Amino acid sequence: MEKEMLELSSDHMTKMEEDHNHQLSSSSFSPMAVPRIMTRSKGGLVTMPFIIANESLEKVASYGLLPNMTFYLMKDYRMGVTTAQNLLFYWSSATNFLPLVGAFIADSYLGRFLVIGFGSIFSFLGAVLLWLTAMIPKARPSPCDLSVQACKSATPAQYTLLVSSFMLMSIGAGGVRPCSLAFGANQFDKPDNPNNKRVLETFFNWFLNKACIIKCPEDVKQDGVAVDPWNLRTVEQVEDLKSLIRVMPLWSTGIMISINLSQSSFPLLQANSMNRHITKSIEIPAGSFGMFTIIALTIWLVLYDRAILPLASRIRGKPVRLGTRERMGIGIFFSCMAMLISGIIEHIRRGKAIKQGLLNNPEGVVAMSAMWLIPQHCLNGIAEAFNAIGQTEFYYSELPKSMSSIAAAMFGLGMAVANLLASVILSNVDNLTKREGKESWVSSNINRGRYENYYWLLAIMTGFNLLYFMVCSWAYGPCVENMSKKMVEGDGDMPQENVSSPLRPLPA
Repeated sequence: MEKEMLELSSDHMTKMEEDHNHQLSSSSFSPMAVPRIMTRSKGGLVTMPFIIANESLEKVASYGLLPNMTFYLMKDYRMGVTTAQNLLFYWSSATNFLPLVGAFIADSYLGRFLVIGFGSIFSFLGAVLLWLTAMIPKARPSPCDLSVQACKSATPAQYTLLVSSFMLMSIGAGGVRPCSLAFGANQFDKPDNPNNKRVLETFFNWFLNKACIIKCPEDVKQDGVAVDPWNLRTVEQVEDLKSLIRVMPLWSTGIMISINLSQSSFPLLQANSMNRHITKSIEIPAGSFGMFTIIALTIWLVLYDRAILPLASRIRGKPVRLGTRERMGIGIFFSCMAMLISGIIEHIRRGKAIKQGLLNNPEGVVAMSAMWLIPQHCLNGIAEAFNAIGQTEFYYSELPKSMSSIAAAMFGLGMAVANLLASVILSNVDNLTKREGKESWVSSNINRGRYENYYWLLAIMTGFNLLYFMVCSWAYGPCVENMSKKMVEGDGDMPQENVSSPLRPLPA
C-alpha cells in the first residue's frame, strides 16, 4: 500500500511539472520580459599585479627584515649571536608554520580572499609595532658604553613588545602565504578545460580504506550522512589523508636544505668583517649580500626555462624536462656544496684575521674582499631554485586539488620544522664546543669562533640527507606526472588495479 502511494505521488508530481512547463512554453512572454543577469568576467592577468604585490610586500615585512635584524638584536638589545639567531629561528618557525593553519581556515571556513585580507592587516600591524620599538627610546634598552659601565638588558615589557611584533607579522604571513599562490592559480582555472583536471587518482594501501567502509547500516543516517564522523569517513577524505601521508617522507628530506638556508646571522657577520667596497666610494651593506641568493635564483630560473631546456630538447629531438623529484635531489646536492664552500671561505678569512692581529677584535675589517662570499650565496640560490620549486610542484601534482592551499603551505611547514631543528643544532653546538673553558664554535667573536667547523658539520648532515632522499624517492614509486606522461606518449597502459575513478567502489 505504501509503495502504491509513493508511485501515485511521483506520477502526480511529474504531471504537475509537465503542465507547468507547458504553460511556460505556450505563454506569450516577450524575450525582453525575462531579465538577463550580466556577469563580468573576473580573474586573469588583470589581478596578477595586486596578488604579486601583496605577496611581495608581506615578504618584505618578514624575510626582508631578517638580515639586519641580527645587528638590531645584538646591538640594541645586547644579545649574543646564539641568542639572537635562536630568536630569529623561532620567529621564522612561527612564520612558516602558521600558513598551514591559514590554509586550513581558508579551505574549510572563510575562503582565500578573506584570509588574505585579514593576513595583510596583521602583517601591517606587526610592522608598525616593530617600527615603534625603534622609534620610541623607552621601548628598547637605553644605549650605553660597555667600556664605562655595565649595560642593562631588556626588561620583560620590552621583550614582550618585540616578540608581539614578530607574532603579528607571523600571523599575517599565515594568512597571505598559503592563499596567494592558490588564489592566483584560481584566476586561470577553467573547470571546463579537460587539460585542467588531474589525469589519474591513484589508490594505495587498502591501512586507511577501512575508515570509509560501512560496517553496519546503523552507521549511516537516512540522508546518507555518517552518524559518527570520527568513525566513518568519506572516500575522498580518506584518500586525501593517504595522499598527504604518502608525501611526508619526501617532505622530510627538504628540512635539511631549509636548515642551511636559514643560517642568516653567520654570513652577515662574515660580510661585516670583510672589505665590502666595490670601488673607493661604493660599499655593499653587509645585510645586502643575501640579494645574491635571489639574483642567482632568478637568473638560473630564466636560463633553465628559456635556454637550457630548449637546447636540450633540440639536441634530443623531443621535449626534455626534469621531474620534480630530480630537481629536489639536485637542490640538496647544491646546498651541500654551498655549506662546503662556506666553510672553506671562512677558514681562509679567519686565517687572515689572525695574521692581521684581529683575534680579539671582531669589529676589525680583514684585508679580504667580501666578494668571496658571492659563490656560497649563488649556490644557495641555485639550490633553492631546484629544491623549493620542485617541492611545491611535487605537492601540487601529488595532492588532491581540494588540498591546494595545504599543498602551498607544505614547503613553509618544512621551513618551520627546519627552524626549530636549526635552533636545536645551534644550541647543542654552542654548549658542546664551549666546555672546559673553550671558545664556542659559534662565538659572538667571529675571529675566535670556528664558524667553518659549523658549516662543515651542516655539509656532512646534508650529504647524509641526500642519501636519505634517494631512498625515499625510490620507495615512493612513480609520480602522477610520470604516469600521465606515459599515458600521453603511449608508452604503455597503466595497470587497471592501480587506477581508479572517484566513483569506483572500494573492496569490502
